[in-house]
Amino acid sequence: MITYEFLQQYWWCLIALLGGLLVFLLFVQGANSFVFSLAHNEPERELIMNSSGRKWEFTFTTLVTFGGAFFASFPLFYSTSFGGAYWVWMLILVTFVLQAVSYEYQKKPGNLLGRDTFRTFLVINGVLGPLLLGMAVATFFTGSPFVVEHGAMDNTGITPVISRWTGGWGGLEAVANPVNWLLGLAVVFLARTNGLLYMMNNISDAALRPRLLKSLKVNAGLFLVFFLAFVGIILGADGFAVDEAGVVSMEPAKMWHNLLALPVVTTVFLVGVVLVLAGIALPLFKEKNRLGIWLSGTGTVLAVMALFMLAGFGGTSYYPSTADLQSSLTISNSCSSEFTLRTMAWVSLLIPFVLAYIAYCWRAIDKKRLDKAELSGDVHKY
Repeated sequence: MITYEFLQQYWWCLIALLGGLLVFLLFVQGANSFVFSLAHNEPERELIMNSSGRKWEFTFTTLVTFGGAFFASFPLFYSTSFGGAYWVWMLILVTFVLQAVSYEYQKKPGNLLGRDTFRTFLVINGVLGPLLLGMAVATFFTGSPFVVEHGAMDNTGITPVISRWTGGWGGLEAVANPVNWLLGLAVVFLARTNGLLYMMNNISDAALRPRLLKSLKVNAGLFLVFFLAFVGIILGADGFAVDEAGVVSMEPAKMWHNLLALPVVTTVFLVGVVLVLAGIALPLFKEKNRLGIWLSGTGTVLAVMALFMLAGFGGTSYYPSTADLQSSLTISNSCSSEFTLRTMAWVSLLIPFVLAYIAYCWRAIDKKRLDKAELSGDVHKY
């Protein structure tokens, strides 16, 4: 029999999957950030822009789907985070809107801002978008200053206030925590690393490839430094434990205890990390190999899924409050009703068909590697 607890965990797993897919698809942002630094001339800039430009809709759609699924399945998180950390989420949305506008208008006739202005917007999106998303996810482990008043849910007033933030920075308090910066920068350099691996797979250009390989070494190295530092700190830090009665307390090395108590999640995490490392190493040892993005991409999805599961499972608050421990959000106290989760679970059975359609479209788009000759022809290009 499908229980309410099973539905809560099922939907958290789906959220984790969508989060993993979103971080993988940030390779579009990562590729954007190289428009000026890697390309030495206009044809090379067009190669980079069109390589990432043919995939930007997948990233944007996944971001919207991730937010929509979170809202439907865990509405208290959505109202608390989006209602209090509004500046962070608004900045994320603005950078992604800038991306969409920049792709479409950078070469439009009568462009008053100029082509390079819109390309600069793409670079901003390529750095700021992943940075802010990474810092937002980091607060799942470090906490945020909010208070939840569950009694307000019984308020019959027109606008009951359930959650309020004690800080006055609209979520930008996360910037003051150096641990959040570690994950934010790790996501930035992971996106750049995956962007480089994708361009190696997607672009056929002898002059550009050596520069892609050289940049891969630097960005992959920086990713590993920031990611390992974040993981090391989180595993050893006090965590937000939740007992059977729902009481939240601080527990030393909580995430390390979760790793030991959740062997399946630990295995997924380790396999993900190994695949990312293998994806990075493959083109470095075999220069003409193009499969690095698929190893690293799969590893990215698995590692991010495992981080979400570590934050949500094992008697842990996935959105802890540093202002009031008992206001911390857990899977059970922030989810939708059983009827809602059960109804949505039936709808979620369509996900494999959607993924199959995405895979089909992806294959059709990438059937032929991108080169300068193709862009000189009569084709749609950014």
